[in-house]
Amino acid sequence: METTETFESLVRAEFTPKSTYLNTASNGLLPARTVAALHEAALLRAEGRPLTSLYEDVEASRAAYARLAGVPASRVAVGASVAAHSGVIAASLPAGAEVLTAEDDFTSVLNPFHVRGDLKVRSVPLERIAESVRPGTALVAVSAAQSADGRVADLPALREAARDHGARTYVDFSQSAGWLPMDADAHDFSASVSFKWLLGPHGTAFLVVPEDFGGLTPLLAGWVAGERPWDSCYGPVSELARSARRFDLTHALFTFAGLRRSLDLVEELGVDAVHAHDVALADRFRAGLDALGHRPLPAPGSAIVSVPGLGGRQPALSRAGIEVSDRAGNLRAAFHLYNTAADVDRLLDVLGG
Repeated sequence: METTETFESLVRAEFTPKSTYLNTASNGLLPARTVAALHEAALLRAEGRPLTSLYEDVEASRAAYARLAGVPASRVAVGASVAAHSGVIAASLPAGAEVLTAEDDFTSVLNPFHVRGDLKVRSVPLERIAESVRPGTALVAVSAAQSADGRVADLPALREAARDHGARTYVDFSQSAGWLPMDADAHDFSASVSFKWLLGPHGTAFLVVPEDFGGLTPLLAGWVAGERPWDSCYGPVSELARSARRFDLTHALFTFAGLRRSLDLVEELGVDAVHAHDVALADRFRAGLDALGHRPLPAPGSAIVSVPGLGGRQPALSRAGIEVSDRAGNLRAAFHLYNTAADVDRLLDVLGG
């Protein structure tokens, strides 16, 4: 566990925002070490040097995410997007299977199940998702933290309900991995992008699968999915990887060059410390909103705060050097490790002006 002084010194050394940046739910800031690694990776290509180190970055990133997720690296696949991972899971279900989802969850979690056309997709309010699992539910697909408003799903209750009814669970950790402790081992499938709270570049997303692969077929597999990738470049792959790497997509090497360093920083700081920091700032913002007469949408314990009716102020806030989001008419502020109490107070001052 990092001390407060060490936490703050590490953050100050890595981040130099030029704005009051409160928009991690859209994109996380890149640490200095990540920027340096991306620059070095570009030079490798520009100068024609061997790219061996970039492939090492892929495996180091896989291992780091596995540690954060609480699973063996052999259960972690890397791909391009949560939507692609959702599509592989959707393709594994038999026609007529019921998929339970949360109303207005992020599209990448939902749409692959809808476009199948032969699945029974049922949506309920997030707060009712655990109690809505029933006999015949094949899969529950839900985000751990909702993108629109930051509400955190009761995952332990969901897992218990799913177990009672023989359903599988698929959790998207994209809006929580990096600030909310993650227990991917409690779920059948889970996924996360790398460019939000994990502070990495765009271009990849992780997928966690069971040891037995959970009945998934590697529909998108190419040469990197082979047990011996460099012997799988021509013709059909003769032997798929014996690990979750069989679900890998061709690696965005530059992304992993940077992401490896971003994940190092998250591990150095510790998710528990990041969680305490982020949620304290979000709670400070909630208290300040109350003093201004604004009521955020209920999302206790979340690093994301969404305020009805204020989304239209996002352009003016951006012009004032404060970066937030407009989501469905709501102002969404997302607090992460590089934010301070002064950032919260500046946003409140502008909103109250």
